[in-house]
Amino acid sequence: MGAMLRLDCKGGGWRRECREALRHQGCCVVENVLGADQLASLRASMYRARDRIVAEVGHARLERAGELGVLRLMMKFEPQVVRLLELPELLAVVDEHVSPSAVLHLQNGFILPPLRGERDAGAFQLRFHQDFPRVLNGYLMSVNALFAIDDFEAANGGTWVVPGTHQRSERPDEDYLRKAAVCVECPAGAMLVFDSTLWHCAGQNTSGRDRLAINHQFTRSYVKQQIDYVRALGDAAVAQLPPRTQQLLGWYTRVVTSLDEYYRPGPERLYRAGQG
Repeated sequence: MGAMLRLDCKGGGWRRECREALRHQGCCVVENVLGADQLASLRASMYRARDRIVAEVGHARLERAGELGVLRLMMKFEPQVVRLLELPELLAVVDEHVSPSAVLHLQNGFILPPLRGERDAGAFQLRFHQDFPRVLNGYLMSVNALFAIDDFEAANGGTWVVPGTHQRSERPDEDYLRKAAVCVECPAGAMLVFDSTLWHCAGQNTSGRDRLAINHQFTRSYVKQQIDYVRALGDAAVAQLPPRTQQLLGWYTRVVTSLDEYYRPGPERLYRAGQG
């Protein structure tokens, strides 16, 4: 299927090349999206968010989930991570591959620890999977933007992708997935962009240190979000954000809960016409 395409967002034409790569390969890497200061701040915020999540949910419930180092709803505990939704490069990917009216299906942090044994090796994200397991005759419903907060390497569990397996209605043979998989090796600050139907998995971290990343998945506005971010954050907090961020969080695709909300005048409605 060819080597992973790596683009520099500082160079011209990366959007067009990214579009072609997603069409044919299902993925590409866009480098130099996040700078050193941003990365240092995000690393610190992810560890703080992890502590808050553990305190709220508890180790036992997190263990039962069968996940490995996943941080859900980080923005509730560390509001700065919502600022990632303002990055021009990220918004260009959303507009190009889904639509300007797309919504954030999820934002998950990953603190992938060094592998501790067979139990870790069985975690969901270490098995080949699709983030959007619905193929609709080639119609792109969902795109991912995964930020490397640390360098991605084979040794520290960098993501493995299987180029060309996107938009397939049947799961490829497991032996083929293993043989055709390519490890995404890229510097911190890069953004892995992929069609959410692409088969991929996290690698096994044998480096002896954590590997950090933040994943975003964007869908057409009529696809239900993994988390209702507006309700989770609260109207007051979302109302203070830029209009485009409100859009991505689902501010204009809310479901009415009363006749009073349904019959509000246009500017006050909980949804906008033409979301698609």
